[in-house]
Amino acid sequence: MQFTLLKNDITSKARAGVIETDHGKIHTPIFMPVGTAGTVKGVNQRDLANDIKAEIILGNTYHLNLRPGTKVLEKAGGLHQFMNWQKPILTDSGGYQVYSLTDVRKLTEEGVKFRSHIDGSLHFISPEISMDIQRSIGADIFMAFDECTPYPCEYKYAKKSMLMTHRWLKRCCDHVDKTKPLYNHNQSLFPIVQGSVYKDLRKESAEVIASFNREGNAIGGLSVGEPAEDMYEMTNLVCDILPKEKPRYLMGVGTPANILECIALGIDMFDCVMPTRNARNGMLFTSEGIINIRNEKWKEDFSAIDESGSCFVDTQYSKAYLRHLFVGKEMLGAQIATLHNLAFLFVVSKNSTRKNCGGQLFELEKYDGGEGNQEVIVIFTVMFLLSINLSTCTGNCNV
Repeated sequence: MQFTLLKNDITSKARAGVIETDHGKIHTPIFMPVGTAGTVKGVNQRDLANDIKAEIILGNTYHLNLRPGTKVLEKAGGLHQFMNWQKPILTDSGGYQVYSLTDVRKLTEEGVKFRSHIDGSLHFISPEISMDIQRSIGADIFMAFDECTPYPCEYKYAKKSMLMTHRWLKRCCDHVDKTKPLYNHNQSLFPIVQGSVYKDLRKESAEVIASFNREGNAIGGLSVGEPAEDMYEMTNLVCDILPKEKPRYLMGVGTPANILECIALGIDMFDCVMPTRNARNGMLFTSEGIINIRNEKWKEDFSAIDESGSCFVDTQYSKAYLRHLFVGKEMLGAQIATLHNLAFLFVVSKNSTRKNCGGQLFELEKYDGGEGNQEVIVIFTVMFLLSINLSTCTGNCNV
């Protein structure tokens, strides 16, 4: 993997770059759709690549290990072949899912024992096992095994957990460095900064993670209930320590406002289930604002879902028809909405040759969210920044 920094914003820490993997290029800042079990819910791989134009997706180590399991994945030739996705994939280590299983897991220095949420069967994951599972999955970028602390978290526990995460990282690196990828492409390991919301712990962790000199770095343990101001403060502190020449991934952070703020702090990579989850609940992000397609007002609205949309579903189907599908609980409704929402997040990528981003950003900030919801203003701003990647800006590219 190689990361090339292309552009730095002159008024913030935002930057644009390109991550090159054996499965293709990833232009940063990047939003990464979440494909937990080898699928981005409601979207097939052809549409994801051709209509959404996603450059990388996520897989979940915990879920993929339980089902279909590493034997199936290895026989298939890895997750890329299994799901027929020939672009980059990133996998987490399973640490966050284990964290969420508080009542059915036991954590020790060796690793974590837990019961499957599927059938209650007992499983064990250590740093080494997590690395082996991710070798079997075959992701281009894979994460070190860590413990994600909850919020609130006492200082003593946060420090103890952080130090164990550092020891686990050493074991992850040692194991990865003496093993080889199973398939015909390289894999890159990203360590994870922890430390809850304590400045001294975050500083210490960032310094330790940077010292391992891996190909990229991640920030974990945020967006777990802490105030947004704390998340921004920790992110800002850590970004000042992590090496500038390597990509920075803020794990599990994906609301439009959070993305916008954290791009300005120097984050390159984000993941979020928001667009697909909201779509399945009938919430659409459109050029005319955020709408709840279930509302009665759309019952006889035969206009296109979004005349300004970039995806075929935006003009092929009407609001009335989409509402009908949701009211009738037809699967096609969630599929159309998901395609639309994901495409909406990438729609302005076609505007990447624009020269005057300052003026365009000003226009987007004045956008009226519609239906009393102004968050679409932030969404539009985020979308614009994600798509132009700051790389074509010749003027004052304010974030």
